[in-house]
Amino acid sequence: MGPGRAARMSAFGWKLVYGGRTPPTGEVVRPDERLSSLRMAGLGAQHVVAMFGATFVFPAIMGLNPNLAVMMSGVATIIFLLMVRGKVPSYLGTSASFVAAVAAIRAQGGDSAHVTGAILVAGVILALVGLLVHFGGAHYVRAVLPPVVTGAVVMLIGFNLATVATGIYFPHEQWIGLLTMAFVIIVAVLGRGFLSRIAIFLALIFGYLISWLADQFNQVKVDPSCSAKCALQDRIDWSTVKSADWIGVPKDLVTQAGTLSGPHLPAFKFTFILLVIPSVIALLAENAGHVKAVSEMTGDDLDPYLGRAFIGDGVGTAVASFVGGSPTTTYAENIGVMAATRIYSTLAYYIAAVVAILFGFCPKFGALVAATPGGVLGGITLVLYGMIGLLGAKIWIENRVDFANPVNLVPAAAGIIAGIGGLAVKFTKDFSITGIAAGTIIVLVGYHVVRWLAPAHLREEPQAAGRAYEGGAMISTGNVDTPEGEVSPFHEESGDDPPT
Repeated sequence: MGPGRAARMSAFGWKLVYGGRTPPTGEVVRPDERLSSLRMAGLGAQHVVAMFGATFVFPAIMGLNPNLAVMMSGVATIIFLLMVRGKVPSYLGTSASFVAAVAAIRAQGGDSAHVTGAILVAGVILALVGLLVHFGGAHYVRAVLPPVVTGAVVMLIGFNLATVATGIYFPHEQWIGLLTMAFVIIVAVLGRGFLSRIAIFLALIFGYLISWLADQFNQVKVDPSCSAKCALQDRIDWSTVKSADWIGVPKDLVTQAGTLSGPHLPAFKFTFILLVIPSVIALLAENAGHVKAVSEMTGDDLDPYLGRAFIGDGVGTAVASFVGGSPTTTYAENIGVMAATRIYSTLAYYIAAVVAILFGFCPKFGALVAATPGGVLGGITLVLYGMIGLLGAKIWIENRVDFANPVNLVPAAAGIIAGIGGLAVKFTKDFSITGIAAGTIIVLVGYHVVRWLAPAHLREEPQAAGRAYEGGAMISTGNVDTPEGEVSPFHEESGDDPPT
């Protein structure tokens, strides 16, 4: 401990270090430490901005009120921090992993109550897995969900969304979508530090700006598929923004794309629940990746808190969905903020959570985000959905999954195509398993069955890579990306130290 770390205990349990000033080069602010109140408030606001774009966009895509989603993300974050006893700093934003399942639920006639009911069950399942891990060990998760299965499920979840981006959002205004997509790519790749982490937030602003400029010259068709003479309208409709209150409780929000549901109680249907269960696998990967990343950056052994992290996110998701909010997960953007600032104080996350809750009581701001033109969403989702899919490949790379082995190759290949292609397996007139659920079952059951039947030399697992692929900034999926080459959360344990 350096001389600057001599500290006094604050009233809330965080120790004041470095005299409240920015830590010197090479030093960090640990989860139970803090800087001056002004600096911590600024850092909390920075975390809010980092998670803001995706946490607002994904609920709107799922037909849920973004104001309510942001409010409940703050509540879920506080639940998570309490559950992990302040050892794992994290912000819980809206999970993108449920978007495809929600689209499938609505396509089969489900409403928002069915959506949030299915998500609530997924949260409960995640919490139960967390209990198993906490009391029994993480090896249970690795045994059931080896890297080849986890990667395949994450991949098919992302790529299943391809037609949503290209078929639903892009037709509204393809050139606006392409410009927005280009902006996301440029900022994410060329932006430095914090700018690259808020590429989605900046893309929303950029998309709004170019849509407003385009409206000054011409309007677009209400129905992009209409070839005859159709009604025209502006790309940006601020009628709901003007009528929304500055301060109030979130409620149903009527937009050009449909109604975004406000607070409501969940409803449960078994078929819809099956559609969202594969997303639990993605949440396991996301949370495990976050715990490993923070452990790498702080030097703390956080493995004992992995189960608590699962429980915290599971309970947070269940609580949020019970009142009509969206599913939650740890966010890569906020990992980036921690890596850039070297400040891991959980106080910053409590501040961010309170700010998010206060934002939830501003309906006008939610209406502004909900009015995002379809073309802008097309450009953003084109990047985001592809990134979700490629996170599956990232899991494979980190763990050196051997696709020369047919035990790995064949079940994964079949499941991915089934998931992306929307395969429907009908059991009765009223019950079928489709898309993501079908693909997940094929990968999961197929892998374990063929591995059990395979000869001994095909059942042997190669040693996993000790260090993950070191990539650039990962934006807005709230997934398993981490800087500085984290150790993969689903790697097979061995007695060897990871290579450096």
